[in-house]
Amino acid sequence: MEILRYVAFGTDPGGGNPAGVVLDASGADDAAMLAAAAEVGYSETAFVTDARDGSLAVRYFSPLAEVPFCGHATIATAVAHAERHGPGRLVLRTAAGLVPVTTERTADGTLVATLVSVAPRTVPLDDADLAELLAILGWSADDLDPALPPRVAFAGAWHPVLAAASLDRLARLDYDLPALTALMARRDWTTVDLVRRESPTVFHARNPFPPGGVVEDPATGAAAAAFGGYLRELGLVTPPATLTIHQGVDMGRPSVITVSVPEGTDTGIAVTGTAVRL
Repeated sequence: MEILRYVAFGTDPGGGNPAGVVLDASGADDAAMLAAAAEVGYSETAFVTDARDGSLAVRYFSPLAEVPFCGHATIATAVAHAERHGPGRLVLRTAAGLVPVTTERTADGTLVATLVSVAPRTVPLDDADLAELLAILGWSADDLDPALPPRVAFAGAWHPVLAAASLDRLARLDYDLPALTALMARRDWTTVDLVRRESPTVFHARNPFPPGGVVEDPATGAAAAAFGGYLRELGLVTPPATLTIHQGVDMGRPSVITVSVPEGTDTGIAVTGTAVRL
């Protein structure tokens, strides 16, 4: 397999979230894809297992396991495909469902990709799970912003959403890795979406990602889409709305994710970002 390496949601190799991309993984079995993802060592590698009629079958592997959907690897895959075949519209066939992706070249030549998630939804975060999660993070109930209540949000993968009462609380990330790994495995959560609201449309985020074999993810498109659905469902934004999410700053890998929240209760959330080849 030819393994390409990109940074998604960043404009230079020093920022964003690295992802592996294999544009032709036809014939590769699960073991081969998992081994390749482990060798690459990034939080996610995307494997195109079939391409036909403007659509791509894509599977996503962390170094430890397969995940149903990954936003930053989707953006990287779309840009890699556009570099070889030209920008345009694709439909990705993922384990989470069909994900349309559009790439376009800006006036300065930069390729920008926009994915539209599957229909998002949220469910309550069980009181016992919330208490366990707060204890693992070293947070208290007073560290939470009551204006953004805890939930578990979905837009292709599940993410508990916790809103910090201050940017300082968000900046101090130090958690029990084995305990969070076990909790997330029991609940089938992909990342934990920790957020802080700066303004009605600007947010800061951090995403612990033990299932991916990393302490933290510097840019999480799937969580950004789920968060957009969370805000819409709870009436915390007025659609149509465009959100800016800053992530990875505390890791030294600044990332910018643009989230477009359309009207409607079951329409997908659009996530836009750049990707550059490493």
